Amino acid sequence: MNPKEVLKFIKDNDVKFVDFKFMDFLGTWQHFTVPAPELEESSFEDGFGFDGSSIRGWQAINESDMLILPDAGTCFLDPFPKLATISLTSTILDPITKEPYSRDPRSISLKAEAYLKSTGIADTAFFGPEAEFFCFDNVQYENAAHTCSYFVDSIEGTWNTGRDELPNLGHKPRHKEGYFPCPPADTLMDFRSDVVQTLLDIGVPVEAQHHEVATGGQCEIDLRFSPLTQMADRLMTYKYTAKNTAALYGKSVTFMPKPLYNDNGSGMHVHCSLWKGKEPLFAGNGYAGMSEMAMHFIAGILKHANAIIAFSNPTTNSFRRLVPGFEAPVNLAYSQRNRSAAVRIPMYSPSPKAKRMEFRTPDPSCNPYLAFSAMLMAGLDGIQNKLDPGDPLDKNIYDLEPEELAKVPSVPGSLEEAIDALEADHEFLLKGDVFTQDVIDTWIEYKRENDIADVRLRPHPIEFHLYYDV
Repeated sequence: MNPKEVLKFIKDNDVKFVDFKFMDFLGTWQHFTVPAPELEESSFEDGFGFDGSSIRGWQAINESDMLILPDAGTCFLDPFPKLATISLTSTILDPITKEPYSRDPRSISLKAEAYLKSTGIADTAFFGPEAEFFCFDNVQYENAAHTCSYFVDSIEGTWNTGRDELPNLGHKPRHKEGYFPCPPADTLMDFRSDVVQTLLDIGVPVEAQHHEVATGGQCEIDLRFSPLTQMADRLMTYKYTAKNTAALYGKSVTFMPKPLYNDNGSGMHVHCSLWKGKEPLFAGNGYAGMSEMAMHFIAGILKHANAIIAFSNPTTNSFRRLVPGFEAPVNLAYSQRNRSAAVRIPMYSPSPKAKRMEFRTPDPSCNPYLAFSAMLMAGLDGIQNKLDPGDPLDKNIYDLEPEELAKVPSVPGSLEEAIDALEADHEFLLKGDVFTQDVIDTWIEYKRENDIADVRLRPHPIEFHLYYDV
């Protein structure tokens, strides 16, 4: 829609409220709401004021005034509020200069797309994430000076086979065997279908939905690929829809990468390709039917992977998933079909339009505007410098002999290592002023002072088991 069409939509659908949604620095959707008559055509140029000092990683209290600028093209009728409400995804502006705010993630992704066009390499970067999540029936957690605990529960959990459910009908997905069993073992089919239908109703194309490998309610819904910023918008709409649909079912959805010990974590494999007009640029006559440009792009991803991971896997919990043995791609190699490599070249179709690379390391805890932008900037650096990705590794990496495996680079083992990697390697992100030095420095500082320090300083429950009797 354009602004006139949004106002007509409000009138035709007797809309009562307008909800402005925007991305905070770390990756959580925030919002505030105004009565529908407050939205005018000029609002799409003038914006609305709000206090930015309370948003994580943003302004100091003495610079708190910010502007939110709604994007008419993101309008949809929000299916969850009781009264008719439209949703408008928004970017953030400095109220004095009216320029995009440098720490606004959506502004960064828009700059990444503009930079891509300015290079002349391509005009569109398509992204297609496969974001997994868990759907639990109960979740409890507590952190205080004298206690630390968490408890999650699912009627699908293998640990509940002996639970009295009056009656317990069995049919629990076995440990690591949640991939594709039919109902009644898959109890979440109707829930996922409701999520998908809601997304389709509000204009978000979906390709598929299914149960995932882990027991305890792990799911995946795949969105149809779209341009970078639009896909980040749609991914946030997907997370919002899944969480709110789950609440209607009396359940709780989490995109936390590793909520269960010793079972598969939730990843977010990200497919990516570059196009110029209607021409796909990744199709060619090289390895796996890829072009020379595509191989340079892959080389850029592999070269800068450790820095990308500071954005694509931005939590300490991310590195509970990035360990060998759980299908997590911890080794920095590329291959056709091989899912144990960090970069895979899917071989489902010989069509040039289907040619793409898949970065398998990211997880759904990331801020997609930042993660997708970092991927694009790394790939472009590979193209601009004609980087060579080396030879493919068409083997099961987990079956390699130790001497051979030692030659394959691996991802960071902790968030701290990833942040260190970003600090050492971020020049490629600064091109075109896409990421500013302030953004990089603020991200590094926030992660070190909050996530990393908080987890490092807190006693872990397993330490009582290991050390209480020392």
